[in-house]
Amino acid sequence: QDKEKLEIRNLNFPPSAATVWDTIKYAKNVIEEFRRAKHYKYILCLTLDSTGLVELLEICELSLDKMSAVFEDSNVYMLHMMYQAMGVCLYVQDWEGALRYGQKIIRPYSKHYPSYSLNVASMWLKLGRLFFFSQAIAIMEVAHGKDHPYISEIKKELEDH
Repeated sequence: QDKEKLEIRNLNFPPSAATVWDTIKYAKNVIEEFRRAKHYKYILCLTLDSTGLVELLEICELSLDKMSAVFEDSNVYMLHMMYQAMGVCLYVQDWEGALRYGQKIIRPYSKHYPSYSLNVASMWLKLGRLFFFSQAIAIMEVAHGKDHPYISEIKKELEDH
């Protein structure tokens, strides 16, 4: 299963071993850098506006772009960054972005983890909530307006889970 977890893109001209190792090294470094940045942003969260969080999302997206030249979406390094991006999207209440990342994650999770894995079940639960809550918010914003208490309740429910 390690081969599937470290899957490389099937390209006309496969990347050299050196390119693959460089990309793995890059992935490990960016994951560590993201952890440090996330910790730093968390410590300063009381003084931060959304700019710091947007920067974290940009780190994820730029990293995913770079790694996707070599790795398949099912590669564990790609999955890690997609999961981080999903978390940032949830935090900034970008439900569509979180749903988009979650949908990319679920198939490889189902392949990498056993059939009855809590990781897979947890991701399906998140996706279900995101899908139904985002649909409810879209309808209620039109029907009741964006500042209606029901919408605040739904958003709070999403944040809590």
